[in-house]
Amino acid sequence: MRSRLMLLALMAGLVVPVGGAAHASGGRLPDRIPLPNGFQPEGIATGHKTYAYLGSRVDGRIWRADLRTGKGKVFSPGPGTPSLGLKTGNGLLYVAGGTGGDARVIDLRTGRILKRHVLTTGTAFINDLVLTRSGAFVTDSANPVLYRLPLGVHGKATSVPLSGDWVQEAGTNANGIVQTPDRRSLLIVQSNTGRLFRVDPRTGHARLVDLGGESLQFGDGMLLVGSTLYVVQNRDNVIAVLKVARDGRKARVVERITDPDFDVPATVARFGGRLYLPNARFTTPPTPETPYDIVSVRP
Repeated sequence: MRSRLMLLALMAGLVVPVGGAAHASGGRLPDRIPLPNGFQPEGIATGHKTYAYLGSRVDGRIWRADLRTGKGKVFSPGPGTPSLGLKTGNGLLYVAGGTGGDARVIDLRTGRILKRHVLTTGTAFINDLVLTRSGAFVTDSANPVLYRLPLGVHGKATSVPLSGDWVQEAGTNANGIVQTPDRRSLLIVQSNTGRLFRVDPRTGHARLVDLGGESLQFGDGMLLVGSTLYVVQNRDNVIAVLKVARDGRKARVVERITDPDFDVPATVARFGGRLYLPNARFTTPPTPETPYDIVSVRP
């Protein structure tokens, strides 16, 4: 079902409207999992049992889908503002709050919000996050700043301004974020320019990563597995697969993965040797009846 194409020029015209039913064969995990109509997903997180957690851009509710069966339900009611990037760790779900200017910490047993960090009261787009030993680092696509959250439910968030090679541009800036393979720095993709940066988590000082002339334009969610970095290029309907130097100074695109079921996927998570991507469908006018789903592919 999946084709692999090495050139972005061949990716045009691959957006395919998706249906609303999970399907699998031969006892395999479902290739596609339906979400509620009108849900408008963005982030996805795995790592707790067989579940995937997805946030709604509409009202911030969290949907929990069982990746074995494709069945799901509302796990946590939303606050009325978006839920974007998600990560699980130590029995908690961390949520980036988009235009709400906040980040939330949710109990994975009960779905209850245990902590709400107000990061800014100004214009913001709190987009994605990564969990590290020293805290959770959160991107803001509207401002040249990172936010550091303490792990757990105690303590206050702090801001870390981006500097160095970082230049704030018009549009969507800092988006997906992961650690470098050596876990000493952060990697952040700048969606509007297609650049990848290595950032010191203590100071926010950014250095441009050598991509060998490649662009990661429309880069959204990212996933690091060992030294392999998966970058979702949402409007290109591809996952760029990169091999990254241990210190994150250099990275090379080794292939791009696409699938006819991709319809502007936003980000990516991993479970059972497969990659799972929610179709955000940014190019489709949203209505309460617009269908959404999750697509799974093999890396």
